[in-house]
Amino acid sequence: MVHHKDEQTLVIIKPDGVQRSLVGEIIKRIERVGLKLVGLKMSVPSEDMIEKLYTLNPEWRRMTGEKVIEGYKSKSLKPPSEDPLELTDIILRNLKKYMTSGPVIFMVWKGAHAVSLVRKIVGGTEPLTSDVGTIRGDFVLDSYQMSDTDGRAVRNLVHASGSVEEASDEIKHWFKKDELINYRLVQEQILYDVDLDGILE
Repeated sequence: MVHHKDEQTLVIIKPDGVQRSLVGEIIKRIERVGLKLVGLKMSVPSEDMIEKLYTLNPEWRRMTGEKVIEGYKSKSLKPPSEDPLELTDIILRNLKKYMTSGPVIFMVWKGAHAVSLVRKIVGGTEPLTSDVGTIRGDFVLDSYQMSDTDGRAVRNLVHASGSVEEASDEIKHWFKKDELINYRLVQEQILYDVDLDGILE
């Protein structure tokens, strides 16, 4: 069994995060909780790579479309379509335009509960309804309603893997094995050592 401390997650700082000079702030918030940065690169991704990222899970199109329809109905609004796949085609087209509009930062973070901790730090997908204290809640004013009106993807600064399995697939999509660095941080002794021995000399 893999120890919790070896869990990894993918984080992408999207073009709006880079353009707003929030790279350092985003890294600081994730680093502060105790996770370790083990992979980092910057590039302008192709539309093909973005489409593959979002469709690594073959159920993504259906599930995302159904969530959008449900979201509209929960706010007593009429969805643009009742067909989940039709809606996801629009979402994917907008995502590809958004994610290829400029450079992005790809990161792999490692540590106990990496996936769920990063999701908590980043906040909900929609900035408007994200909690204060989260990256999206503190730094973005966008909403689904505004992005739908404008016919674009919601600008929410960051992509973060949704599960351990998803993280594994996404990391393999963007990083070769030799691009991830295995090293030790001094703070890991405090975070993971069972007896905390070795502090006093």
